[in-house]
Amino acid sequence: MSEDLTRRGDEVFERLFGAAPDPQAGDDPEFMAILRRVIFGQVFAVGELEDRTRELITVTILAAMQCPGQLTSHTRAALHVGATPEQIREAIYGLAPFLGFPRTLNAIAAMNEGLRAADVQLPLAPRTTTPEGERFERGTAIQQRLYGDEIREEFDDGTAVGAALPRLLTEFAFGDFESREGLEVAERELLILCALVAMGLAPQVAAHVKGCLRAGLSRETVAAAILHCAPYTGMPAALNAYRQLRAAVDDA
Repeated sequence: MSEDLTRRGDEVFERLFGAAPDPQAGDDPEFMAILRRVIFGQVFAVGELEDRTRELITVTILAAMQCPGQLTSHTRAALHVGATPEQIREAIYGLAPFLGFPRTLNAIAAMNEGLRAADVQLPLAPRTTTPEGERFERGTAIQQRLYGDEIREEFDDGTAVGAALPRLLTEFAFGDFESREGLEVAERELLILCALVAMGLAPQVAAHVKGCLRAGLSRETVAAAILHCAPYTGMPAALNAYRQLRAAVDDA
């Protein structure tokens, strides 16, 4: 069984990175062999996520965890298995409301390093951005379908800040980013969920598990994405997220 996982892991590695792994490379070849067996041999074998989706999830997780070297490497892997530069960009851009601008800028720099290494011409062509006067309307249309009024009902306490916070979320997360072209809303929700798993934000993970299901993703797709997180985020974060998925399905 272990030999099968190792063989499968090496095959997936080559598919992603375009070359077979060197089993003796680096100072810690034993550790890297375990890494390939677990991530590419074991985790990649569960669920029906295509390689492109898995690598978009991976770059999202690495951006959330601020791992620039690995993010650059997996940007190139994502390109190699069919993700477009624009899709990778949208995956990273869409993290800004959750990571904040400074950490997202760090991730963009690492992503761009990977794109340049793959001879992608930068800057990429612009995508349609929601006009300033339509941010709230367009954002509300997406947010209502996935989350209803729960944020406004919780935070709007009649004060200026209590009103501003939920409006900022609507305009910033949904109006500025989820309304952009390049990725479907369901795929954006899945990537955001994985970023939240990586950051260990349990309440938001619970909410976005439900958002993924309301966006039309199946339980099996969300479960496979959570499993994909595990070797990057660590097991506790993935177990907690899977617990939230089970609770959401039971409540449905």
